[in-house]
Amino acid sequence: MNKKNMIKLAVSTASVCLLASSVQATENKPKRQLKNNMMIQTNLSPKSVDSITEMFTEGMLYGRLRSNTFKWDWKNDDVAATGNKDNKAFGLGGSLIYKTASLSGVSAMAGLYYTTSPFSGLRMDDADVGKVKAGKDTYSRYQVANGGAWSYAVLAEAALQYKMADTTFLAGRQIFESFLTKSNDTKMIPNTFEGYTLTTKAVPNTRIRGAYFTAQKLRDHTTFHDVITYGTSVDANSSASTNFRNWDGNDDSGVHKGLSYKNLAPVGKTNNALIIADIRNTSLENLQVDVTYGSVPGLFSSLTGEVNYKIAMGGFSLTPGVRYMKQMDNGGGAIGGAGLSGTINATNASAMGYTDGDSLDTSLAMARLVLKKGPLKLQVGYSAVADEADIVTPWRGFPTGGYTRAMAQYNWRANTKTSAAEIYYDFDKAGMISGFNALARYAMQNFDEAKQAGGVQADSNILHVDLRKNFAKTLYAIVRIGLVDADTRLNGTEKDSYNEYRFELNYLF
Repeated sequence: MNKKNMIKLAVSTASVCLLASSVQATENKPKRQLKNNMMIQTNLSPKSVDSITEMFTEGMLYGRLRSNTFKWDWKNDDVAATGNKDNKAFGLGGSLIYKTASLSGVSAMAGLYYTTSPFSGLRMDDADVGKVKAGKDTYSRYQVANGGAWSYAVLAEAALQYKMADTTFLAGRQIFESFLTKSNDTKMIPNTFEGYTLTTKAVPNTRIRGAYFTAQKLRDHTTFHDVITYGTSVDANSSASTNFRNWDGNDDSGVHKGLSYKNLAPVGKTNNALIIADIRNTSLENLQVDVTYGSVPGLFSSLTGEVNYKIAMGGFSLTPGVRYMKQMDNGGGAIGGAGLSGTINATNASAMGYTDGDSLDTSLAMARLVLKKGPLKLQVGYSAVADEADIVTPWRGFPTGGYTRAMAQYNWRANTKTSAAEIYYDFDKAGMISGFNALARYAMQNFDEAKQAGGVQADSNILHVDLRKNFAKTLYAIVRIGLVDADTRLNGTEKDSYNEYRFELNYLF
């Protein structure tokens, strides 16, 4: 985007801010607010209307201005020995989302997102885009590595909706928050999908959903791509390895690199679909039951059950919860191997620490206890992955999330056991500091040392702190800190310890 267009965007955004402010002045709540998990809660939505003209004149515009700053400090940043390099990133941008009013149950929406990293002193050099960790989602590293700009705009959402009674059908580009898929909007642009979703609450105390997705756009991507394939034909066939790094396919940090274009093309599996079906039931008082099925047909599938039961204890509430995930191999293991690194196969499985190198069959079990009273929340959790294959979930819905996952950690590799404890306190609810809350989480990750040759990290202890402040209901400031103390790897390399710092500002209008 050139400077002239950037100026036009800034003027348009400012005009929208003024209009939105006058609308909010007549409401008790802001149109939208940012939840602690970084998901957006919409408080005001367009109403039903009687004509096509009113669909648009009575529609609503939602805006967001935001910035993200990142600093990543490795304990050992000897690039030659570890591949690690201290890194930094900065993003500035926002989004404009327009939703029409509903006519006979039909409505539409579109979301335009923009991010730029304009200050060279706050980002890495072009040649080092591949060394950036958490901050990589403030720009498109594929675009920069190929000589492009540090900014881009993308129509990440564009969908038609039909609602009848308690049932809603959505077709197009959309956010779908589920156990397996998340917007994970902690950077500049959310993770979105192309496809179809159906949600119904026709059954009392029950929500039933189904999703069929044909493409995904990860947060730092300018285009949509296959839901699972790592890399594309362009990358796989290119000899210019410095410019083509499989960054335009599914290059999520949790992707299975063995399910690559190179491996999937010979068997005709480069155009995949992601199918999700889930059920949530709250028929019994204080009991919530969730069941989720997910599948990439012809490769793998999973079935997950979760139960949480709330117990009143004289002013306190104690909620025990359990989650169990069973992953089933449907052909993907023979193609890509048992490990996310893509280097595990039947021949080298034993040397890499895996029992069956060409199977994705595995399971993951978790348990937690959550104690709440007023502004205070305490939680302890435990998770254990079977000593079989790694869990495959590259759609930002982290399988150990809400139980043992700490910021930027991937603790669902085979035979990994994690214990975690956290404390959350809402100082606003306690009447102490308006709009302020804090979270501290400590996790102890016990990885399988025998799998380090296959890319598994060393055992580590993580302290993760979030500090959040809300100003005037529409401006949010967030500081996030992650301190990771990891063991030295078996080969004597200090590779996995680091400190990470993040600062985010959000203004919703």
